[in-house]
Amino acid sequence: MVRSLPLEEGLIRLLTPDSYRALRDLQQSASRRVAELSQRFGGRQLSLWLVSFYGVEPDIRFSPMDLIITSTGRDFRPVDVIALSSGFGEQRLKQRETQSAIFVFDGEIDLDQPLVVRFLNEQNGFWEQVLPRIERERALVRARSLRSPTQER
Repeated sequence: MVRSLPLEEGLIRLLTPDSYRALRDLQQSASRRVAELSQRFGGRQLSLWLVSFYGVEPDIRFSPMDLIITSTGRDFRPVDVIALSSGFGEQRLKQRETQSAIFVFDGEIDLDQPLVVRFLNEQNGFWEQVLPRIERERALVRARSLRSPTQER
């Protein structure tokens, strides 16, 4: 099983303060490597995703580069993977074990449109259900920011 979460600032800011800080720390831990990659790709914007592989069956091999995100009719494969779990490089999962990494993609993934995350035979279109919640949270943030200081008392 695969779980994925974009680490885009505008999205993670909508989370609870603790979640935001934890994900922001993950971004910061990868910042030097991401800067190197961006420079190698001509200064292009890159998209970071937190991806976790969960072992449902015992002793399963996985290849992280088989993860594909389809956005606006285009397939995106990772340009790099930054391991977070100590055993991630073994590309092996024990039953009930989780291995996580930051996946680096071309920055042209449009998070404001439905997208699909595919890994091997699994396909997850979760983003279509997430988009309306994101828009509601953004609307709430905008509404709070428009309130005058006297209205908040």
